[in-house]
Amino acid sequence: MRLPLRLAYGTVAHMARVAAQVAPSGESKVLRALSGRRGIRQRYQAWGRTHRDATRPLLWMHAPSVGEGLQARPVLQLMRRRRTDVQLAYSHFSPSAAGFARSLDVDFRDYLVFDTVGDTTIALDALRPTALVFSKLDVWPTLVRVASARGVRLGLISATLAAESSRRSGIGRALSADAFRRLDAVGAVDVGDAERLVSLGVRSNVIEITGDTRYDQAWQRAHQPSAEGARLAASLMERPTLVAGSTWPSDESALLPAFVAVHRAAPEFRLIVAPHEPTPARVSALEAWGRSTQLATARIGSDAAVTADVVIVDRVGILGDLYLAASIAFVGGGFHAAGLHSVLEPAAFGAPVIFGPRYHRSRDAVLLVRGGGGVSVASLELLQAQLEAWLSNAADRTDAGGRARALVRSGVGAAQRSFELVHALVG
Repeated sequence: MRLPLRLAYGTVAHMARVAAQVAPSGESKVLRALSGRRGIRQRYQAWGRTHRDATRPLLWMHAPSVGEGLQARPVLQLMRRRRTDVQLAYSHFSPSAAGFARSLDVDFRDYLVFDTVGDTTIALDALRPTALVFSKLDVWPTLVRVASARGVRLGLISATLAAESSRRSGIGRALSADAFRRLDAVGAVDVGDAERLVSLGVRSNVIEITGDTRYDQAWQRAHQPSAEGARLAASLMERPTLVAGSTWPSDESALLPAFVAVHRAAPEFRLIVAPHEPTPARVSALEAWGRSTQLATARIGSDAAVTADVVIVDRVGILGDLYLAASIAFVGGGFHAAGLHSVLEPAAFGAPVIFGPRYHRSRDAVLLVRGGGGVSVASLELLQAQLEAWLSNAADRTDAGGRARALVRSGVGAAQRSFELVHALVG
């Protein structure tokens, strides 16, 4: 990164640090991300003083949000089982990943520090990592530069880069190219990703094709759901069910009226809806919608949920198991610009998957459409028609679900390959 750009980048990072000290508390993701970082230097330092065993190697894995955390988790699990001498640290960026981080069997977990020289120096002093590994693509320039200067081994797993990614643009590449060049080992999802990563700055001789560890994660969850999730799903399997996961208001503007229309003709059809951020306000809004349609509506886990027409998920952590109850799955994010959420979990359960029109940056969704396990719809009317088609034709629905499941099965094995790459970095 050229000096003027580095100075500008550093100024922005320092402004974010200052904002964290003065920002009010609130429900928005930005405010939660800022408030979650208050006192972050002290938390890293306190753990380093009391828990860091300098005689043991430490693997620090960073994943910005839950999706990337799911890619990191299989590697962390394998490292915990096979290398009990290694201490494990995990950082995340998004506040939505805080709950997920608490579920991991690691020695240290927290938000990622601000990408300033001061913050990254304090974090590296505290953790003293042997290796620092990023998940998917969230590589931070200052952290990488400072860690590399200290001799920390740097890696990237489940690396994927869409052809139209803004990271390949002039400013995006200028910000990150130096960081990508410093990586010592990179596990790319496929050959196309490897080629695009080279164009981003990664050295070709450090790249291996390892696949996407989320396939292992989704496959394992489908075969070993959590006790709570399996119990809740089992109570909701007596009726044909649409499980809509990680939805946003833009998705629901098509999803909810489409469901109502299909439900009128097929009253046994049920909806389980899990908003991406199940805040009290979002859950209350869905409950109000349910009352306005006169559909029996209840929250997940309540006695009324068993017979309700609409079941609202008001907590995080169980959606992946609820796809066990899905006759059909809908995945949110495809009706707005932020991006489609993971389609792998419903596919692993053998549910045919529907999503909105903005899916082309999701490699998994593209593969689902090509393989016949998923369908993209661009409007309420098309969504309603697809629901009616799969609901009325069990053979077609089952065939599409089988194709979706086969796609996930084909990707299993990436966790082992990624672990071997990371294990070599740890030494």
